Amino acid sequence: MNYTINQLRIFYKITQTLSVTKASEELHLTQPAVSIQLKNFQQQFDIPLTELIGRKMFITDFGKEIAIAAEKILNEVHAIDYRTHEFKGRLTGRLKISVVSTGQYVMPYFLSGFLSQHEGIELLLDVTNKSKVIETLEHNRVDFSLVSVLPEKMKINKLELMENKLYLIGNREKKFKEKIYDKTIFENIPLIYREVGSGTRLVMEKFITRNQLPVKKKMELTSNEAVKQAVIAGMGFSIMPLIGIKNELKNGELQIIPVKGFPIKSVWNLIWLKDKKFSLAAAAFLTYLKTEKENIIKQKFDWINGA
Repeated sequence: MNYTINQLRIFYKITQTLSVTKASEELHLTQPAVSIQLKNFQQQFDIPLTELIGRKMFITDFGKEIAIAAEKILNEVHAIDYRTHEFKGRLTGRLKISVVSTGQYVMPYFLSGFLSQHEGIELLLDVTNKSKVIETLEHNRVDFSLVSVLPEKMKINKLELMENKLYLIGNREKKFKEKIYDKTIFENIPLIYREVGSGTRLVMEKFITRNQLPVKKKMELTSNEAVKQAVIAGMGFSIMPLIGIKNELKNGELQIIPVKGFPIKSVWNLIWLKDKKFSLAAAAFLTYLKTEKENIIKQKFDWINGA
């Protein structure tokens, strides 16, 4: 065996992307270079690591085991690099955070100041739906996760960041002249849902069930941006977090429809496994948040309190 760190890095990226092309893009390498390194790496094993069926790549069971080992080796290499920087007096390391899709409008503001103070820290931010966020946390692939709905069957610690408000919204084509509407409004408006596994959908469905709202489900879309664009296009209405529609409200593309019982309120929580052993970077970030979160909310999110 004579494989290199670079080959391990390339193979591991391929197992994540299932594509030589995508791996080369993410690694900022040419596609031929990635293909050659993958071929050289695979030739060192008697058992295939990958399979091509048609044009689709699959990772064999053996390849998956090698990918797990590669990840561990690469993490150790990163640890050596970071320890070297720490010895020189710089706070460095990887900070890994998974964020529910609507949290992309929240988390960057709580990260920017910290990262500007510690330029040696590398941020890995994964934006996805609630189910996948919880999965990454459960398997200890991240230091923290940002959610608005807490997992029920996981031992975690949490830090409350800020309030999350959800409103019934539509585009500007239809006029709503009443100061406030009751739940019968839902008999006449088609609702657009997020996909199953979304935290926004879970909060929305709990509210609908609790208040026995007579909703008409129109369609289901797989991202907050897709829902927003569908509403703007007049395809229906939705219940969405205020944090994600600031610009559209300001530009007049969307409107909040005043309905009794709204806004629905939840809380953005930063969560982590109860027995998590923090890296220096993760521990420093948590300390930063506890000290600075009120200032960040006041400076960046004060507009929400007026809604």
